[in-house]
Amino acid sequence: MSKLTRIATPLIAVAIMSSVPFMTLAQNSPAGNATQKSATQTATEEWNTPPAGTEQAQQGFRDGIESAMLDTLTKRKVIATTSFRYLHPPVKGSAQFAYRTAFEAGYAAQLKHAATT
Repeated sequence: MSKLTRIATPLIAVAIMSSVPFMTLAQNSPAGNATQKSATQTATEEWNTPPAGTEQAQQGFRDGIESAMLDTLTKRKVIATTSFRYLHPPVKGSAQFAYRTAFEAGYAAQLKHAATT
């Protein structure tokens, strides 16, 4: 009986593990994902998608979302204009205005999204 257990147990484990990649491929097929988008996935993509504009403005929007999350988690003041990235933007020259405007929009979008969830 112990020899049978020594042989059968690893074979069963290998059989179970070898079927896992096939199941994950079936679940993550592009055709299935494209046709089965739910309303919540679409809503999630809409609120955190940066608006059209320059690369600096889109980066500002994403930084605003991230800064709002960090400010709420660390219990700092939840004001976009006091955030470090707003005060010290990673862009130079005339792109600072677009960055800061998009930063405020991203910050507000994150706060609005956090309030609704």
